[in-house]
Amino acid sequence: MAEAMRKAFVTGHPIKHSRSPMIHGHWLAEHGVDGSYQAIDVAPRDFAEFLASMQANGYRGGNVTIPHKEAAFAGVARRDHAADEIGAVNTLWLEEGTLWGGNTDGHGFAANLDDYAPGWASRGPAVVLGAGGASRAVIHALKTRGLKDIRIVNRTLARAIELRDRFGAGVSAHEVAATAELLGDAGLLVNTTALGMQGNEGLPADPTLLPDHAVVNDIVYVPLETPLLAAARARGLKPVDGLGMLLNQAVPGFERWFGVRPKVTAELRAIIVADLVRKP
Repeated sequence: MAEAMRKAFVTGHPIKHSRSPMIHGHWLAEHGVDGSYQAIDVAPRDFAEFLASMQANGYRGGNVTIPHKEAAFAGVARRDHAADEIGAVNTLWLEEGTLWGGNTDGHGFAANLDDYAPGWASRGPAVVLGAGGASRAVIHALKTRGLKDIRIVNRTLARAIELRDRFGAGVSAHEVAATAELLGDAGLLVNTTALGMQGNEGLPADPTLLPDHAVVNDIVYVPLETPLLAAARARGLKPVDGLGMLLNQAVPGFERWFGVRPKVTAELRAIIVADLVRKP
């Protein structure tokens, strides 16, 4: 008997803006997989029921985005190490009937820097702007790659202290007023705040204060070149946009659901960039 079509999804609320169906649809076509990947809008009050009915509805798994990552963390039976460390789940899969949750955001972040700034992990201390969910994934990735000096800067110092305590040795918490001083010897500056996103233009830090070898990464990808990245480029530093993080975080999930490990290619990036131009 022929195997049933493999089905996966991305769920959030709202979800119509998601580029994930385009990414996974490209890979399904590229690898000739008999599968589907669809966006499903699920309100928070319905999320637990959605999880419970996943297997009955024929899904092998899927991605979870805002605002469901913490609810997914609480709602799965088993979690991988990254999800436990980060405290959120963005990838679901069924393994012998058991619902697992993982987090691939840290993988996506590091793989993006590997692609565009090889050797980034050995350039010195990292300054991370923001202390929300995305910064947890970034800090997890930085610690996994062996960075010993990670400086979290946040408007609300208590949030930064919470992350410092969560991740332990090598992580420090700072007020925004300390940013300039912290940048002087930093090899990596990562912006995880909304400052610089479309409709929220602004500079979260001054890259002219960084040393010449520093890499500047903004995890935002709308716009692709944020004011921070433009300023880093003008300063002669290596700017890395956030689109590669989105593309690379999708790889492990696709492999779990469809049995093929896809590659993030220039062709795929160009497809998503063209779509961002059409409807940012």
